[in-house]
Amino acid sequence: MIGRTLSFYFAQRFARTVIAAFMLVFVLIYAVDLVELLRRSGDSQRASGVLMAGLSFLRTPTFAEQALPFAVLFGSMIAFLNLSRKMELVVARAAGVSVWQILIPPIGVIIAIGILSVVAYNPASTWMKDKADSIESSVFGGPALGSIGMWIRQKSIDGQAVIGVGARSENGAEFKGFQVYNFDDKGNFVERLEAASGELHDGYWVLHDAVVVTPGFEALPVSVYLLATNLDRNEVAQAFVAPETVSFWRLPGLANQTARAGLDPTAYQLKYQELLARPLTLASMVLVAACFSLRFFRMGGIEYMVSGGVVAGFVLYVATKVVSDLGGAGFLGTSVAGWAPGVVGCLFGVYVLLQREDG
Repeated sequence: MIGRTLSFYFAQRFARTVIAAFMLVFVLIYAVDLVELLRRSGDSQRASGVLMAGLSFLRTPTFAEQALPFAVLFGSMIAFLNLSRKMELVVARAAGVSVWQILIPPIGVIIAIGILSVVAYNPASTWMKDKADSIESSVFGGPALGSIGMWIRQKSIDGQAVIGVGARSENGAEFKGFQVYNFDDKGNFVERLEAASGELHDGYWVLHDAVVVTPGFEALPVSVYLLATNLDRNEVAQAFVAPETVSFWRLPGLANQTARAGLDPTAYQLKYQELLARPLTLASMVLVAACFSLRFFRMGGIEYMVSGGVVAGFVLYVATKVVSDLGGAGFLGTSVAGWAPGVVGCLFGVYVLLQREDG
């Protein structure tokens, strides 16, 4: 069995390399985002270089979090190649240490990093992103109404209704671009209406400049239309929050609240499952990197190994996005869509290593 000293040594080397790779990605994203903000700062008199630097720093953690799997992949490959280049892997293998024993410390480190990224880094990055959005809105004077294009299903004393809105104010009370389809208690279609704007009050909607279309009758313009609702402002406002901007700890409660409001909570449930599966996903990146980086340095072909690792990581990333989109569309369960990429990646890495080491 691998000794404690050697395990700590491998874990330390691996942790330093992966963290350095992530910091490099963080700095690159920060630089690109800062350049973009400086370009936009010419349109606002309130924008300054120091403010843009701080704003970019608040925005970067959310973007860097999405690149964490790639940082782990490249950091793992660099760590394994360095160990091979310095012949440390050769000495360990000559002493009877198998590849599975060598991989135990790196995988343990990456699982710890994955857990910390979920329970600590993710809440911090979402909080910083929220602050960045507030500062950006005050500096650049964003539009009072934001484009959302969201559909809401509600049930009230008047029956059921499907409501589509095109834009929403920050406080969630004022909307524009209404489309409403009203149904009776038995689910029969009653009428369709369009409204230029409206507000949400306690227990009812107030729609302005509406046009009511009832089957068998001509379109009827109405200056004010009242529509009963069982939704409140908090439920509607929360329904329009992007899952990427919600902390890991708030996702289950927000999903339940969205479901109680009659809205689709799939996006929040999927994001929660993806965060739960992140340690496994990062571990799969370590196994994929090991498939292409454990060859002895003096045997040559390093450039082909690195290229193979990059291609495999890119394919795994694309597959993850495809599975995530299928889960968000409802074709796959949220648990399957969240955990499948990590499971498949681990199985692929284990299979390849078994073929090379024990096959």
